[in-house]
Amino acid sequence: MADSSTVPSGPAGGPAEPPRIAPWLLIYTVGRLGIAAALVLLLWLVGLDFWTGLLFGLLLSMPASYFLLRPSRERLNEGLVARSTMRRAAKEDLRTRLSGNE
Repeated sequence: MADSSTVPSGPAGGPAEPPRIAPWLLIYTVGRLGIAAALVLLLWLVGLDFWTGLLFGLLLSMPASYFLLRPSRERLNEGLVARSTMRRAAKEDLRTRLSGNE
């Protein structure tokens, strides 16, 4: 069986549930799209033509999203790392049980 220090435990003592990733992924995705749309619209209102405003708006949205969406990106990364750790531990536990070396 896998070492108990590698398997995260839940409140009831059993294996922990994987963290919910979908809400943070949705928040991050909608945030990125919203920032890009706002910048493109702002540049069009300033007077840039369609393609130039679209190009510069999309380019400027990358660094703006990096700084403005840091908390949701970090939560998403934490969830992905936790899920990966749990899957790796479950896989190792299954391999141990299948090999018969309990």
